Amino acid sequence: MPFAELASVAARAESWLLPGACLLCGDAAGPGDPLACALCQSRWRRLPAPWCARCGQPTINANAPCRICAGWPDGLTRVRSAVWLDDLGRAAVHALKYQGWQRVAEPMAGAMSRLEPLETGVVLVPIPLSPRRLHARGYNQAEVLARAVAKRTGSSCRTDCLLRVRETGTQTALAPEARRANLAGAFTGRDVAGARVVLVDDVLTTGATLAEAAEALLEAGAESVEAVTFARARLPIE
Repeated sequence: MPFAELASVAARAESWLLPGACLLCGDAAGPGDPLACALCQSRWRRLPAPWCARCGQPTINANAPCRICAGWPDGLTRVRSAVWLDDLGRAAVHALKYQGWQRVAEPMAGAMSRLEPLETGVVLVPIPLSPRRLHARGYNQAEVLARAVAKRTGSSCRTDCLLRVRETGTQTALAPEARRANLAGAFTGRDVAGARVVLVDDVLTTGATLAEAAEALLEAGAESVEAVTFARARLPIE
């Protein structure tokens, strides 16, 4: 069964099994049953300007060198995130990623839909999971999010042009340099010649995953690679 049909069946079953209630605060979710109420969505904290023109990290001086994206490949030209990964942002990410609530991707995509890289004509490419993690989880949260963003923006979404070809350990406890080493050679790109690609993921921490994926797509012929994420881990504003 195609992904869209599976997602539709799962959403109907989920709605029947549980009345619409906000996963973040427990109150009624309201019209459309989005699993994140309007009040909680309004409390997601947007990133303040100014920010680094390339990676979107808030900064005191937008013209100062940025330590986050300094080591990224030149072809990864712009990354933007919708909200901070604070308590409410993290709750939405965990509901999507670990608790199986795929419909929470809809309001998350709403928060992302006006991010700068999401221009007309771009191709959305979710960061792929390894086969082992995909089998264990049953779905790729980045793909669910990318399809929700595509639905809102009218962009196309492709899952066939970026493959994870090497199993990698968890990134959580690794320093930035170790994250890049952990991901080296993890992805391969194909069939993207001339495409303007926008990578989609749930969270940005150091950008190591996006950087490695971008390199694979650029080597496969992508015209440009940018990225969007729902949340951004809090790092000191410099």
